[in-house]
Amino acid sequence: MAGTKLDRIDINILAELQKNGRITNTDLADAVALSPSPCLARVKRLEKAGYITSYNAKIALDKLGETATVFTEVTLTDHHMEDFAKFERNIRTIDEVIECHLISGGYDYLLKFVTRGITHYQTLMEKILEQDFGIAKYFSYIVLKSPIEKLHYPLTTLFKPEK
Repeated sequence: MAGTKLDRIDINILAELQKNGRITNTDLADAVALSPSPCLARVKRLEKAGYITSYNAKIALDKLGETATVFTEVTLTDHHMEDFAKFERNIRTIDEVIECHLISGGYDYLLKFVTRGITHYQTLMEKILEQDFGIAKYFSYIVLKSPIEKLHYPLTTLFKPEK
């Protein structure tokens, strides 16, 4: 299955599972217009082929306590392959970094931090700078509100399978 085109039903299965990873096979089969046995076989094939990498729970952080989300633009001091590798290897060890993107444009990386608060974020950044990850400069953007947060991709519009 890996390397082959997915059909409309495969895409619909993935779309449903990313919205609700705990959906029963019977409900999933109904949602994608299949009988349960072939639906389960397709899910197993999608898992085996690596299209489904995990099933996760969305945690209500606000119920656990105050947090701060901060987007950080990072520019590296040098731009050799080993500088990028060093940065990525080191930043991967910081639990509060929940996303790291190498991007084009005016800076090198866009990071997303979730911390206990602004003081925690600043202490963390000072620690990162002291450890010499190769950062020349960084800019921080504190999230005040997140009116839209989607945890699923628009698979049915991104990937229109061939008929």
